Amino acid sequence: MNYNEALEYIHGTYKFGSKLGLENIKYLLKLLGEPQKDLKIIHLAGTNGKGSTASFISQVLVEAGYRVGLYTSPYLEAFTERIRINGANIPEEKLAGVTAIVKDKIEIMVKEGKNHPTEFEVVTAIALYYYAQEKVDYLVLEVGLGGRLDATNAIDKPLVSVITPIGYDHMEYLGDTLDQIAFEKGGIIRENGIVVAYPQEDEASKVIKNICQERKSDLIVASFDHLQIAKSSIEGQEFTITVMDKTYSNVRIALIGKHQIYNSILALTVIEVLKTYYNIAIDDASIYSGLLNTRWPGRLELMKEKPLTIIDGAHNIHGAEALSKTIKDQLKGYSITLVIGMLKDKDVEGFLEKIIPLIDRVVLTKPDNPRAMEPQHLAEKTLRYNKTHYIEVEIPEAIEMAFKIAKPNEAIVIAGSLYMIGEARRNIREKY
Repeated sequence: MNYNEALEYIHGTYKFGSKLGLENIKYLLKLLGEPQKDLKIIHLAGTNGKGSTASFISQVLVEAGYRVGLYTSPYLEAFTERIRINGANIPEEKLAGVTAIVKDKIEIMVKEGKNHPTEFEVVTAIALYYYAQEKVDYLVLEVGLGGRLDATNAIDKPLVSVITPIGYDHMEYLGDTLDQIAFEKGGIIRENGIVVAYPQEDEASKVIKNICQERKSDLIVASFDHLQIAKSSIEGQEFTITVMDKTYSNVRIALIGKHQIYNSILALTVIEVLKTYYNIAIDDASIYSGLLNTRWPGRLELMKEKPLTIIDGAHNIHGAEALSKTIKDQLKGYSITLVIGMLKDKDVEGFLEKIIPLIDRVVLTKPDNPRAMEPQHLAEKTLRYNKTHYIEVEIPEAIEMAFKIAKPNEAIVIAGSLYMIGEARRNIREKY
């Protein structure tokens, strides 16, 4: 099996849908020799901030000299981005080799009358097998959807279960109230485990506390009480914070948006827990350099300075709030062209309400996804804001239109769906 055949096989399993549940993935992992048992895992669930928090944790551990796996989804430009070790994507030939092994085991499962694993189960099995083979020191593992019944929850007890901000998303799977969603996310919490959580809204907070009490797990809630922000701009951010009685002064991060300061403090709390509970050697220099060197492409990422061009995978209300705050704080005085494409199963109206009043003109396009909303339909929803609008169905044409309109001293913001950000990113890098 070569790389293209591996991708064809993986994506071909899309037809088996998205089924929440652990029976299938556990059986597949058993056939693969239980690779998850050899891994020391930091497991993350939540609605927003999972990827950047996971990246902060991973980069600090890498700078401390460890070999660190990072499993995230979705990808922006190359499928191999989802399975990384020390920042390097899984090599194409290794992905092909592991996929062939996993495919053989799936064929055994199906012959035995078991359900065929879903695409996410297949990818998770490939990742866990690869990380075990590569003998990583630690694996930072991001949940795909929810937590309780997500394929990643087939792992044994993690070192730490991390809960990032919980909000309304994927409600068709997770429930339509915050406590129902929190219950699903809190499903990654183990008996006698250690949990590090972002400070949640009351409804979600109560659920997480109850689960921790029931399972006799230690709960550490990240605290922003002693946060002092010295700088927050497009060029980067600097702050001082006390985490678990230890003060970190003049911490610098390159990621944009005040919410990334909070995500980095959540990551810093996880690092302190790893040091305190497990005596893992992580020196201060590695913490400072790890936080500063963390990159998380496609999330408030600065692509160009003239015109100032930012791409952001914001696609739900939490993401829209973070983006709107960044526009208000850091794009003051700029005339802004927004390029937007959205999926129709998102809270489109809520997203537009947060962003459209802050911009001057809008280019409407269509993400590359079967659930994409037609730009004409999106236009109907933006008309009431009385902004000049343009429709370009194809993403490259939409980007071209934005660069045609925007003057060098203006700004372009591209947002609305992760399924368009990868193509937008590649297009801007190659052409502008």
